[in-house]
Amino acid sequence: MTSTPNRRNRERGAALLEAAVTIPLILLISVGIFEFGRAYQTQQVLTNAAREGARLAVLEGPTDADVRTRVNNYLTGGGLTSQPDGNIAVNRTVPFNGATASQITITYPFQFMVLNPIVRMVVPSSTTGEAINMSAAALMRNE
Repeated sequence: MTSTPNRRNRERGAALLEAAVTIPLILLISVGIFEFGRAYQTQQVLTNAAREGARLAVLEGPTDADVRTRVNNYLTGGGLTSQPDGNIAVNRTVPFNGATASQITITYPFQFMVLNPIVRMVVPSSTTGEAINMSAAALMRNE
């Protein structure tokens, strides 16, 4: 009687091969979800910081330095690094429906933590792994 390989012997490495292919894909998708969630959260903090600055800028007493301080305090409270004055623009003379308004614009360099090194491994000479400049603006009518 000759021994014929049964089905189980023919599929011995199939599970290991399937795991080797699918686990990196699942990890990459999971990391992408976390990274883009962090980017969305950063954009929300920037938007709210611009609103806080605009709320202060529409009042008569505070200076532009006070507005920048309020914006930076909100950024650090939201887990972001404070920005230099060049990244926070304060304009108190924007025309708005026959009146004037104050506009606060924030520019923030956002860096992906995990996806950038992966992109650099795949495409080493690319500028794709550099920081992304996110911006947020808020406009409010002066009091």
